Formats: sequence, C-alpha cells, structure tokens
Amino acid sequence: MSPLIWSLLITSLATSTIITMSSHHWLLAWVGLELNTLSILPVIIKSHHPRATEAATKYFLIQAAAAALILLASTLNAWQTGHWSIMHTSAHTTTIITLAILLKLGIAPMHGWYPEVLQGSTMNTALIISTWQKLAPLTLLYLINNNPPTNILLLMGVISALAGGWIGLNQTQTRKIMAFSSIAHMGWLIITLNLSLHLTTTTMMIYMITTTAMFMSLNTTTTKTMTDMGMAWTQSPPLTTMMMITLMSLGGLPPLTGFTPKWLILNNLCHMNLLFPTIILAMASLPSLFFYIRLAYFTTLTTPPNTTNTHHKWRFKPPLIAGLTPATSLAALLLPLMPMMIS
Repeated sequence: MSPLIWSLLITSLATSTIITMSSHHWLLAWVGLELNTLSILPVIIKSHHPRATEAATKYFLIQAAAAALILLASTLNAWQTGHWSIMHTSAHTTTIITLAILLKLGIAPMHGWYPEVLQGSTMNTALIISTWQKLAPLTLLYLINNNPPTNILLLMGVISALAGGWIGLNQTQTRKIMAFSSIAHMGWLIITLNLSLHLTTTTMMIYMITTTAMFMSLNTTTTKTMTDMGMAWTQSPPLTTMMMITLMSLGGLPPLTGFTPKWLILNNLCHMNLLFPTIILAMASLPSLFFYIRLAYFTTLTTPPNTTNTHHKWRFKPPLIAGLTPATSLAALLLPLMPMMIS
C-alpha cells in the first residue's frame, strides 16, 4: 500500500471518529460511524490473507448492521419528537440505539465476531480496533446518558465480564486472549455509565493505556501464541519483565494501575446497594486474572527448550517502538495519580 493511500486511510479514520464525537445530530453521527467503518476495512484486509478477508467481511457486516439500527432508531426518534438532536432521544429509541452501540463494541452476548476479527488482523490493526475504534460508540453512549436503559447496561456489563473471563481460559492465541480481555473490560466500562461519567472516562483511559502497552509489547516480540511467549525472553529480558507487569495490571492487581478502576467501580456499586452485581463482578475478575497469570508464567517463569528457533532469536534485535516505554510505565505506575484524575 502506497504511503499516500495509507495516510489518507489513517486521516479518514481519525476524522470520522472526531466527526462522531463532535456531532449533535444523529445523521452526522451516523455518517461518522459509516466513514469510520469504511476507513478501517482496507487496513484490516491489507495483508491479503484469507483470514484477513474473512475478518474484514465479518467486521463490515456487523458494523453495517449496527449502523443501520442506529439510523432506524434515530429516524423513529425524529418521527416521534420532530428533531434529530442526540441529546433529546426518547426512551424506546434509546434502547434500540444502545443495543446497536453495544453490538459495535462487541459486548456479550453479541461478542462472537470480535475475537475472530482480531485473530484475522495484524497486531497493529488489532490495537486500533481494540482502542481507537471504541471511542466513537462510547461517545454516543455518553451523549444519550440522560435517559439510559440502566437495567440493560448493568445486565450486559455483568454478562460481558463473565464471558470475557470464562471463554478466555480456553484460548492459546494472544490476539484472541486480548480480545476476550477487551470484552471483559468493556463490561466493566459500560457498568460505570450507570455510576459516574468521570469514572467512565478514567476507566476508559486506563483500559486504553494498558491495552496499548500489551499490544505494543506483543508486536515488538512478534508473539502470536502462548508458545511464542515462552521464548520471548531471548529477545529482551527487560521487555518481558514489563510484559509481566502489564499483564498483572490488566488483571487488576494492586499496586498497579489496573487495580484502580475495579476498586472504584466495586466501591460505587456497594454504595448504591447493588451487592449482587458487585459479587458477580468480583468473582468474574478471577478467571481473567487466571489467564493473565498464566501468560505471565509462560513469559518470565519458564525456561523454554533450547531449540534452533530459540538460538536464532538472539540474532534479531527487536525494533524499538517510540511509545512502548511510556505506555508500559503508565500501565504500571499510574495508581498514585488516580485521585487527581478522578477529581
């Protein structure tokens, strides 16, 4: 792909998200979502592999169906209320739009497409889908938060946290593991929409920082399976140590950064007397923590057999990515700054 086309696609991807985030009109928000989908499709299919073609097709069908639902609901809202403002959406259309946005985000039980799309993409594309592509749908959830379907958000958030943890136990591909990790984190994130928008913003920032650090580490060490993680130490022992710390932060262990959102979410749920969802969420974090610990064990606590591939990896110096060091540092050491970020 030529640099001109590549820069055009990346610019269009960024612009479409900004259009949706800055819009107050449903048609303009829908145009931004459609442009966002059309911009990412050539990026997914760039490797010209059958799995990439399959991933691009699945991504297009899901995103087009969700955008069509949003357009349908916004048209019904304009028919009922007489205007297209996002801030003035009726309760019935808000429910349809929320379900469409949750489909775009890959929230369980509508999550089946998400791991397959990430598995068919490259690491950099999977990083974009897991972070940047979440911004526009989450912004729409922010804007319709004056009349949210509280029970639906709470139920699907708990289901996502459970599904992301339990199904992720059975995976060996790192991109699928990160996909189910993203599903579980999105479950925690949409639950915060019922609690506090400030907490939602903080949770989203921490999710993006830790996910970015993990994907960049996997991309630097060219790690695609759990077997590859066992041989990553031959390339850069300091980097594998930071990978282990980032995995522990994703799992939510103190005193790392990822502990903060889970702590605050459970605390707010207890203050609202929602004890049953709190218990389920606390238990749902344990399977996720288990496969994070398993990845960390493969990364730093096992010595792989001295095969030919292991010796050959000494000859290759991993490329240095500019944002890897600050991303891993923030993923591990951001906990003392949380009071300032919340306030």
